[in-house]
Amino acid sequence: MNPRGRAWVFGDNVNTDEIIPARYLNTSVPEELAAHCMEDADATFATKVQKGDILVAGRNFGCGSSREHAPVAIRYAGVGCVIAASFARIFFRNAINTGLYIFECPEAVAGVKAGDTVSVDMEAGRITNERSGDAFRFQPFSPEVLAIVDAGGLMPYVKKQFS
Repeated sequence: MNPRGRAWVFGDNVNTDEIIPARYLNTSVPEELAAHCMEDADATFATKVQKGDILVAGRNFGCGSSREHAPVAIRYAGVGCVIAASFARIFFRNAINTGLYIFECPEAVAGVKAGDTVSVDMEAGRITNERSGDAFRFQPFSPEVLAIVDAGGLMPYVKKQFS
């Protein structure tokens, strides 16, 4: 899978309460979480995001609490991947464990505007802004990590290994 979609751009230090507000944590149903994804950062996001769209953010994306609900909400909202200048460490691991593609590339963040069409070539480690034609390099996942994300997360990956 190589994500391609419209860019939704957010700033630095987007925390897990902005990604999925705590008032919705009384459920773990992915589709219900998705309905409130990014609600406190952009009240219209969940109703306007299209399958495959790409979330672009600044430094320290996913800071705050260690809840897995945040990457689950993003994934089930239909977001193809998150590109950020940097990720909070726990969010990074939770994203992998829940099957959300995430890529760290400060140059791409600086070179993408809201509404641009962005494509990601995961094997080549390249992000392309199709509006401007600019391409940016990132460090691709190792084959092991990519296998976990491709499987939909750590639990589906482990189950697949034993079936």
